Amino acid sequence: MDFFLLLALGATGAYVLNHQQQRRRIALLARHLHPYQIERLMEQLTQGYLRAMGEQGDERRQQVLSLLAESETQLVEQFERFVDDFRRVPTALARVSRLPLGLPFATQLLPAATFDMRELLAIHAAGMGRALRNEGNLAARERAFTMTAELLLMQHSCHWFCKSKTVASARMLARHQTPHAQLLASVSPETRRSYLALTGPV
Repeated sequence: MDFFLLLALGATGAYVLNHQQQRRRIALLARHLHPYQIERLMEQLTQGYLRAMGEQGDERRQQVLSLLAESETQLVEQFERFVDDFRRVPTALARVSRLPLGLPFATQLLPAATFDMRELLAIHAAGMGRALRNEGNLAARERAFTMTAELLLMQHSCHWFCKSKTVASARMLARHQTPHAQLLASVSPETRRSYLALTGPV
């Protein structure tokens, strides 16, 4: 009986500590995102891309995509400034656990199983910039598809930073019906290589 009581108390304590750490991470990320309109621009672009993909004719699809050009540029520029701001976060606060589930003090106790969120955000900024410039010379439809994947993978990383990889993947699947592995397969090869080199295998 005493063993199970101690086990329950330990589990409760771990949950409370983990919840507090996650709230601090959410607050940290929100504080750095606050000066920008990144979330609004992301929503505008993803909805615009969906609308464009629903158009039957190439001419009409291109018209819709052309209307999004200014928002794409604004988003990439704002995200790059956000990444520069986030570089000032102390290393200890920027570490992210590779463990599938969030555990209290995981980044401190298992530093080898972590990566730097500042580096990951820079990878996402580079990927979004490549998609904006269309360095892969993709057709308009494929370019919009790639940019969407770059944006959603970045969103997954933010959820991973705030909660855990498992929670981030579950949210992506629930909100966008897109598995994490599919996102990785849909971004540019450069983003995928850099991402996997930093975060480890899927």
